[in-house]
Amino acid sequence: MGKNNKKIVFVAMSGGVDSSVAALLLKKQGYNVVGVYMKNWSESKPGVVWCTWEQDQRFAREAASQINIPFYTWDFEKEYRGKVFDYFVRGYRKGETPNPDVMCNKEIKFGLFLKKALSLGANYIATGHYVRLKSTNSESLRIYEFAKKFLPPHSFIRKLAPIRYSLIVAKDNNKDQSYFLWTLTQKQLRYCLFPIGDYIKPEVRALAKRHGLINAERKDSQGLCFVGKVKFNEFLQAYVSPKQGDIIQVIFDAQGKRYESVVGMHQGVQFYTIGQRHGIRIAAGEPYYIVAKCAKTNTLYVSFHKYVNRFFDHVIRVHNIHWISSHMPHMPFSCMARYRYRQPLQEVTVMRIKGKTAVVKCAKVPVGIASGQSIVFYQGQKMLGGGVIAT
Repeated sequence: MGKNNKKIVFVAMSGGVDSSVAALLLKKQGYNVVGVYMKNWSESKPGVVWCTWEQDQRFAREAASQINIPFYTWDFEKEYRGKVFDYFVRGYRKGETPNPDVMCNKEIKFGLFLKKALSLGANYIATGHYVRLKSTNSESLRIYEFAKKFLPPHSFIRKLAPIRYSLIVAKDNNKDQSYFLWTLTQKQLRYCLFPIGDYIKPEVRALAKRHGLINAERKDSQGLCFVGKVKFNEFLQAYVSPKQGDIIQVIFDAQGKRYESVVGMHQGVQFYTIGQRHGIRIAAGEPYYIVAKCAKTNTLYVSFHKYVNRFFDHVIRVHNIHWISSHMPHMPFSCMARYRYRQPLQEVTVMRIKGKTAVVKCAKVPVGIASGQSIVFYQGQKMLGGGVIAT
């Protein structure tokens, strides 16, 4: 038995290979592992399968059986709708581009799931995220754990902050998921394990094959968990009413003078994203791209060029800013950032913060940004935190 055999870990098992291998690795390390499938969404419409939760649950259950760990299903569907799905729909109704994965991590996986696991006696929770967790001082942690066990609650040592946690990008840069975890707090991270952060994807699949896991070759899930196999706009139209508006072509001449002309109609700005090419349905000699949109006037702006710098500014406002360390850096603060998953990092300077709103200056014009997107800050390999873009 390993040294961790008395530590209980509840693993969020999605039915995919990553979370199953996470459970496998923890079992091999000597932890007392419990697998849990979270049922977050089951709604569907006649004739269309949107969510494959029953299939996902079956894969998770069979993988847990192969690993020889207990398995349970927890129903968070009501909470998921209120905290994640409604947030998602509200954002699109306002013409924003919200990120439900970020909100799901904040409210469900590292919120409700963590809380319930701890209430049932878990020492930790674990997920299949590609990210690494680093602690500042393992000796401090040992002292703190000793103090918790043997010293009274009012003891000075027990009140010391024993350790600080950092999130580090995964070994597999292509799969790194730190972008989706910027809302996590020190209190949450002290109970988290990310077993596959030091593995690349082929190594994870190889481990699954070596141990005969049922999902070793299963394809990774794509897109939103509540959309499934239906086209995104088809899904969205079931919850957001279409509203016709103008499509305006924008042209700038050599002197920078702007010319506009109405070239068509659309069914609602919420169904389009910045940089989108397909689905505009305007006859032209070359494709149009969405370069801007205005929710207030329900207007889309298009151009033959994917990104038109004149629509964007070097300076953006960021709401709900959060730092993983819980400490605000001294301003101005220079670092790297990305405002889309897997986007190359960009140089930025956080100029000032008032409350939870920051002013961020980008070294290059941040083309293609949209209100509601997450911007996430990095320094070297460390993910510092993030916020929500307001344009």
